[in-house]
Amino acid sequence: MSSAAEQEAVAGERATGDGRPAVVVNGARPARPVPTVPVRPGRPTPLGARFRTGPDGVAGTNFALWAGGAEGVELCLFDEHGRESRAPLTELTHGIWHGFVPGVMPGQRYGYRVHGRWDPWTGGRWNPAKLLLDPYARAVDGDFTLPPEVYGHVRDWPDQHVADTVRDDRDSAPYVPKGVVVHDDDDWADDRRPKTPWADSVIYELHVRGFTMRHPGIPEELRGTYAGLAHPAAIEHLVRLGVTAVELLPVHQFAHEDHLLRRGLRNYWGYNSIGYFAPHAAYAASGTAGQQVGEFKRMVRALHAAGIEVILDVVYNHTAEAGELGPTLSLKGIDNRGYYRLQPDARRYADYTGCGNTLHVVQPHVLRLITDSLRYWVTEMGVDGFRFDLAAALARSMHDVDMLSPFLAVIAQDPVLRRVKLIAEPWDVGSGGYQVGAFPPLWTEWNDRYRDAVRDFWRHALPDVREMGYRLSGSSDLYAWGGRRPYASVNFVTAHDGFTLRDLVSYDRKHNEANGEGNRDGTDDNRSWNCGAEGGTDDPDVRALRRRQLRNLLTTLLLSTGVPMLVAGDEMGRTQRGNNNAYCQDNDIGWVDWSLRDDPEWRPLFELTSRLIALRHGHPVLRRRSFFSGRAHSADGLRDLAWFTPHGREMTEDDWYAPAATLGMYLSGRDIPGRDEQGAPVLDDSFLAVLHAGADPVDFVLPGPPWAVRYEVVVDTSREEQDRAPGVVHRAGAPVTVAGRSVVLLRVLR
Repeated sequence: MSSAAEQEAVAGERATGDGRPAVVVNGARPARPVPTVPVRPGRPTPLGARFRTGPDGVAGTNFALWAGGAEGVELCLFDEHGRESRAPLTELTHGIWHGFVPGVMPGQRYGYRVHGRWDPWTGGRWNPAKLLLDPYARAVDGDFTLPPEVYGHVRDWPDQHVADTVRDDRDSAPYVPKGVVVHDDDDWADDRRPKTPWADSVIYELHVRGFTMRHPGIPEELRGTYAGLAHPAAIEHLVRLGVTAVELLPVHQFAHEDHLLRRGLRNYWGYNSIGYFAPHAAYAASGTAGQQVGEFKRMVRALHAAGIEVILDVVYNHTAEAGELGPTLSLKGIDNRGYYRLQPDARRYADYTGCGNTLHVVQPHVLRLITDSLRYWVTEMGVDGFRFDLAAALARSMHDVDMLSPFLAVIAQDPVLRRVKLIAEPWDVGSGGYQVGAFPPLWTEWNDRYRDAVRDFWRHALPDVREMGYRLSGSSDLYAWGGRRPYASVNFVTAHDGFTLRDLVSYDRKHNEANGEGNRDGTDDNRSWNCGAEGGTDDPDVRALRRRQLRNLLTTLLLSTGVPMLVAGDEMGRTQRGNNNAYCQDNDIGWVDWSLRDDPEWRPLFELTSRLIALRHGHPVLRRRSFFSGRAHSADGLRDLAWFTPHGREMTEDDWYAPAATLGMYLSGRDIPGRDEQGAPVLDDSFLAVLHAGADPVDFVLPGPPWAVRYEVVVDTSREEQDRAPGVVHRAGAPVTVAGRSVVLLRVLR
């Protein structure tokens, strides 16, 4: 801030709640009077901008905004040249300011200016100089670039520890995106949701832009967009792979953080939401004046037609407005105290997310914002479920995580939301935030204990095999309570956050230098092993071992009880060159490299993954709906689950605690709980999976009668090409050599 501007600061222009002076900086004033437009009373519901025909037959749009503590609200309309006109909303009903403006049609760009006390010491941050995005905007036009004008305070005030108390009166309207009025006229009558049961699901986490940016079969103009993901070339890969659902990294409208923009980077992953009803405009090929809404719907329809569900990764725990030094884009300027959790020192934000702020979900209007958004994406945008980022932050009551919290209670009774897929990331960064296994029925959870156990087993770092026994069989120690089922566990080895699968076996350490943070960002707890060389290498033995480890990890994941989740590109050896926090890498580090699918070195990995998913779909014993009992249910004394040592005998208590690198898991298909759709018992083949993490081969004695008479090899991860493995038959009771660091899956023959 210049010294001349400092001299324009007026101290004490408005007294604060505790008697301390407020400081206001007077910036540029409008060069001309702003015209006003006529407004009728309208209705307080629904919230947002809804195009309709009034009672006198005149078409227009009803605007409704919750701003409970505000002193006044102005609706601001912008023409194609950016010229502004205003409509004061004088009607106030239960904290909702509303009005109907005749003649406002779909495509109209708009925002709000909200008046109130500038009183940061008590949490009041109203500043009518800042144009605010409607929290219920269905579409957003423009990008957030975060110049100084979009901050409610003077961002560059010399004394930074009080900068957030100095109000900036410069107009932000020329620098911020606007909401867009959208006409909702789609009844989804031609759409057929797949409605895949949880136990039958295979989830594929992908980034709309990163998945499509380099796909050679997608037209260049559609790459990086919803239309690109809807293209037959993209869907063909998903169908060939056999996944049943895509889990999209955030597609709610998001903003880029200031620290990234200053380094010439952008938020790539999108965990910085600012518009909970608007599809992110930058992912639209058809336009951003509302066209993005229709394009998103067409993408959902195309995926549904291929039998693939759409799950959204949603970020309702915080917004892009960050803490007290963050920008004023929407909620902060509408009613800061009403939307965010504040500390006892109300200048500061309670931060359970690590992102500067936390939405105050206990407040009824905040809870309404979130649930209205969720229902909108289900009923009007066609999605099938949600993965909730840092879900423990949403489950907090006043301070502590509470599984009887208002948020979880409302979801449980909602007739729309209780029917869709609900996935919790069951932790946040606050005290007591780690809640794996604690969410109630209806919810599934990302199971990071599965991830850690499988990684440690295959790098031979587990002290014994107890943890692997639980994780392979559905994590009953975490989820067998309150009516929960094995599919409460979303099993994963990798996710967007962390190493890719290939990097997990190629790097001992993170290599995040490209992020510009001195390699300090990203976790150091990778549980990875580089197989003898750090990063890229020409050593054929190291490369072969890495490919085998990838086969081991994918085979383990897809044979485990629970819901498997893969990450886009892992099935064909995608690398981020050791970057384990590629949140700002909107480039070839973060994008899927489609040349790998046709690379002779990596094509067999895709074929194996597809074959394992097909095997899973074909065998209900691999996707059980109930936990194993470990007891005999049939006259021959066979249990539904049994564990064996390499000597071919059942494991004892001592075996579970002894150091071991080999584990045999017998899955019986003869007595699977439940019945099929015709009411008949569910019967299947039985399987024996032998997992061997040791470096040297081991002779594993195949259990004899009554377990089996013979065994047929179905998968052997020691082989590059799997088509040579099936058909090999071994006699029960005989030893079979299991190669070092490999999995052998055998079908029981009687």
